[in-house]
Amino acid sequence: MPTQKHFIIDFDSTFTKVEALDVLCTICIPDPEQRQQTLREIQRLTDLGMEGEIPLTESLERRLALLKANRSHLAELIRQLHGQVSESFKHNKAFFDRFRDDIYIISNGFKEFIVPIVQELGVKPENVFANSFTYDADGNITGFDRDNVLTQNQGKGKQIQSLNLPGEIYVIGDGYTDYEIKGAGIADKFYAFTENVERESVMDKADHVTPSLDEFLYVNNLPSALSYPKNRIKVLVLEGIHDKAIQLFKNEGYQVEVVSGALEEDELCERIHNVSILCIRSKTQVTAKVLENASRLMAIGAFCIGTNQIDLATCTERGIIVFNAPYSNTRSVVELALGEILLLSRGIVEKSNKLHQGIWDKSAAGAREIRGKKLGIIGYGSIGSQLSVLAESLGMEVYFYDIVDKLALGNAKVCYSLSELLAISDIVTLHVDGRTENKHLIGAQEFEKMKLGVLFLNLSRGHVVDLEALTANIQSGKIKGCAVDVFPYEPKNNEELFQSELRGLPNTLLTPHIGGSTEEAQENIAQYVPSKMIDYINTGGSYNSVNFPNLQLPELRNAHRLIHVHRNVPGILAKINNVLAAHNINILGQYLKTNETIGYVITDVDTSYDRTMTRELKQIPDTIKSRTLY
Repeated sequence: MPTQKHFIIDFDSTFTKVEALDVLCTICIPDPEQRQQTLREIQRLTDLGMEGEIPLTESLERRLALLKANRSHLAELIRQLHGQVSESFKHNKAFFDRFRDDIYIISNGFKEFIVPIVQELGVKPENVFANSFTYDADGNITGFDRDNVLTQNQGKGKQIQSLNLPGEIYVIGDGYTDYEIKGAGIADKFYAFTENVERESVMDKADHVTPSLDEFLYVNNLPSALSYPKNRIKVLVLEGIHDKAIQLFKNEGYQVEVVSGALEEDELCERIHNVSILCIRSKTQVTAKVLENASRLMAIGAFCIGTNQIDLATCTERGIIVFNAPYSNTRSVVELALGEILLLSRGIVEKSNKLHQGIWDKSAAGAREIRGKKLGIIGYGSIGSQLSVLAESLGMEVYFYDIVDKLALGNAKVCYSLSELLAISDIVTLHVDGRTENKHLIGAQEFEKMKLGVLFLNLSRGHVVDLEALTANIQSGKIKGCAVDVFPYEPKNNEELFQSELRGLPNTLLTPHIGGSTEEAQENIAQYVPSKMIDYINTGGSYNSVNFPNLQLPELRNAHRLIHVHRNVPGILAKINNVLAAHNINILGQYLKTNETIGYVITDVDTSYDRTMTRELKQIPDTIKSRTLY
């Protein structure tokens, strides 16, 4: 017969996100300045008591004396605490329902506000052990019941001993008084709960640090609302990605490691072993070798437009989903292109450089308006087409060339060959992707076909242009002005020296790959890409992924979701359903989509089933990955 388990849970900063007396302070002290001053002192006294620096009785006495609270304040306190229950407690009601007879709240807080809160999750009032306020005739809180065992040294341990609980006793809390129960030999294990507050002195003494109730339930194989604790999902963020993305991952409860620059292949191989989510921009190369070392990797986020830095074929073979941000920085790149066209047309770079040297060169020679000029756009995707619209509104004639048939916007005219576009354009701007086939798309022969005095821009990928040929044409005067934002090799971080044959050339604008680097664009990307990866982790949704069949799924309700990624061969769906049928599992919903490489099946089933079924799903031939969500 299994050993009976009993669960002792603290209230303040464990069951709730806050210390109740801190909240009471904000209610009963009307003056903002006095309230802030008092709150700081109350928080200091709380920490001293929780860390064992002063006796808990002294901490309580001094805090209540500062508060000067009244019984009338308690209703508002309870109302506010209702909204402050810890997130991992709220979504694990099944645990509280199943073990309601064995869950105890033992707190140095006060029953008056604890019982109404914990009852929401089904905790029995008779299983709540806490202090009680004392009042004067006017209802002012004067102190606490001194006869309560919880006011004594090691009071929590004494309270538990008086219950004579058979079996194992597990304690979950954030304070030193919670550890004391284990320290006195009364409890079997102490779990330092850190979802809301981390106390180093308490964490050091814990049998296990549990960042959420999900973690506690997972390590003890108890019923949980989540199939895998979010705190065990590790995110590696590289290349200075916006803080908003980091915060979104942290809000989900994920572990987040941040590295400011890109990583070389060998270093990334070392760091990626336990990573579930990898976040990069354009410099980090995610090669097959890196992916071989990524045994836990589930998703990669490219916080940019291009994904040529990622081995997509190997990602797909290994069941790793990839998301990018195809539209989030479009406007920023377009605005940079327009700004550079204007600067080059007027010769502003050279004029500014001379003025910095003290040379006053006031002349209209070589300075031209862009109105009426022919703009040739190579690549008519989201950036090229938006540039087309804005350039036309400034009075330019727009021509474009793309290897894929694209609908012209406004009065833009399609060119049916690259040569046709190069011959007609006064300004040539590149907005193609970074696929291998585009290497040296523009070289000596292409520059030969351009007009004398052409302006040339590359805001796409560095390897698309032969830099030796570009340099020669700038030096010869064939290219009157040039702007380059991308380079075949780019420094890994801001400390590395930038080397290029383009440095020092006349009327040449060089920018450090900042086409999409505006605050607005980076914030948009930092919202979009994490939201897609989080949705995939939480629901299995793959909509707008780069390499997976796109599935947009309904919310999971009262079901378990089985996710199955497999090679796109005939008969897999039938084999999945045969496994489910053999275990008498009722299918509530099923979704299948394939591409040329893989199939992606999502099956929602009743929550009651033999867990050996999940192992059988993983053993189906041609399975790449299989996991369960609940």
